[in-house]
Amino acid sequence: MKAKRITALLMAAVMTASLAACGGTSTTATTAQPEDEVADEETTGTEDAAGEAADTEAADSDYDALLADIIPEETVTLDVFDQLANYSGEQIGWFGQIMLEKFNVKLNLIPDPEGGGVYETRMESGNLGDLVIWGQDGTEYLQAVEKGMLFDWNEEDILSDYGPYITEHMPYALEKNNNLSGGTTYGIGHDIAVDPTARQDFMYTWDLRWDLYKELGYPEIKNLDDMANVLAQMKEICPTDDNGKTTYGVALFNDWDGNMAMYVKSLVTAYYGYDEFGFGFYDPVEQKYIPLMEKDGPYMEALKFYNGLYRQGLLDPDSQTQKYDGMQADYQNGTAFLNIFNFLGSAFYNSESHAADGKAMFPCPPSEATPICYGQNVYGSNRVWSIGAKTEYPELCMAIINWLATPEGRMTVEYGPKDVCWYYDESGMIQFTDLGRAAKMDIKTEMSDGYSGTFDDGSFKMNNTTWGIDAANPDSSGETYNYRKWESFTADPQSDIEADWRDYTGAKTPDEYMGTTNFKLSLGTAYSESPRSDELMVLWNQVATCVRTESWKAIYANSDDEFNSIIDGMITQAKDYGYDQCVEFQQNEATLRKAAEDAVK
Repeated sequence: MKAKRITALLMAAVMTASLAACGGTSTTATTAQPEDEVADEETTGTEDAAGEAADTEAADSDYDALLADIIPEETVTLDVFDQLANYSGEQIGWFGQIMLEKFNVKLNLIPDPEGGGVYETRMESGNLGDLVIWGQDGTEYLQAVEKGMLFDWNEEDILSDYGPYITEHMPYALEKNNNLSGGTTYGIGHDIAVDPTARQDFMYTWDLRWDLYKELGYPEIKNLDDMANVLAQMKEICPTDDNGKTTYGVALFNDWDGNMAMYVKSLVTAYYGYDEFGFGFYDPVEQKYIPLMEKDGPYMEALKFYNGLYRQGLLDPDSQTQKYDGMQADYQNGTAFLNIFNFLGSAFYNSESHAADGKAMFPCPPSEATPICYGQNVYGSNRVWSIGAKTEYPELCMAIINWLATPEGRMTVEYGPKDVCWYYDESGMIQFTDLGRAAKMDIKTEMSDGYSGTFDDGSFKMNNTTWGIDAANPDSSGETYNYRKWESFTADPQSDIEADWRDYTGAKTPDEYMGTTNFKLSLGTAYSESPRSDELMVLWNQVATCVRTESWKAIYANSDDEFNSIIDGMITQAKDYGYDQCVEFQQNEATLRKAAEDAVK
């Protein structure tokens, strides 16, 4: 019955998307009609459209009036407990100003670093915060639900009254959360899609310093060994960065380490196409679980790759101790040459000043890599937006989440204030302003039009999304939220070095090029991780700490013998801590994930 329910929801979503694309609500064939009848229908259609527009305008007016009643007269500070944040304290800059202008609130971000104990402390206090953002919709989220720590979105009709856009446009995400939480809606997931048949843009794009690659004569890169050799050659011809500091092949950070070291498990995903899955990986093609502790398995291969870079002087030695900001600075300044993520590589390096100097990062994956690409998901993924049960301002919190789910809110989060950084032209196509383009190319760009600081200063610190970046933006003429696909951005190369990359690859955009690789598609489904028992959580946390700690030791090993000794010790310790019980749990999860995938195929 569950599989049938999933299939029915997806079929309904597909039909809705297909009908919207066709511009109608019926596929029944029609016969020729007299001209006067056609004219009558056209008149009726015009009247219907006018009526719908009037209804929409009236509804917006009603909502604005309702909203005006809950905007506080004096500025209030909302606590945002955020498991995804890399930032602590008040949201400042242009986004902070927008929150003041629209809702008269300040946002105080409370991050929850791995192993920091913030979640446990706030649970014990009985108050998670006003807005609550979850990194996973599994055990900790479900514990909060069970203990009454989250606000019921149907209580006092706050969803229907203050979340009308969510109610109308995100029904499958609400349905998923309702089922996940035992019949009560407490939130929505992230990266929600409109079209369940579409894929997302690639995230694992293997961004490489293309100017240096060109200078080397475009050497063949088949595998990880070849990539290491190319990085070594790049260091020889470019030994220092923009500031005269020593360059490296890669720069890492540890803020996002979870069950495993983030960059290690992500290399597995980028190279083998296996998705992170508990203590190990899930192969979306074979639909099977791959445990972490296989001596010749993919995680160990990824550790060897980074250890090899370290021993060749190609790994930034500060990788284990620096945080996100340190890594960001490395890529902004050209300190490192390769990043497997587009949002951590080219997004930082490809500034207008670098382009003017003939420098840029573009995709250059090893030819034997099979990077993963995720399917768009009408249910939303596993990072949950929710509201704390003890908040004094549930309506206000709901209204903020609702605005973030509107096209204007989603665009603002990504690109800055409307009409200051971006706008819709007369044809409904999305355009950057000069400021917006500069800010997207260089986040250190100073803001204007009454907004203070740099674009980066005011960037959206909650680090979560509502709509997926590749979802359709209904306020535009068929474009998505992803600027890399906008007609205004992709029509012509932005620089000579981009023109060179286009000529070499035969592609106009990174995503178009990555789509020609032998990638693996991971379907979007309604699967969510099952809750773990308290007993298993104790074992799980011990194993995770062991894996993270020993992984970094292995990366910094000075010889093969030391590396192998650390790996042997990690395996032994992890098994002593309860690794086998964790694997047993995850194997059952793989069965559930496979069933969810089979239901939508």
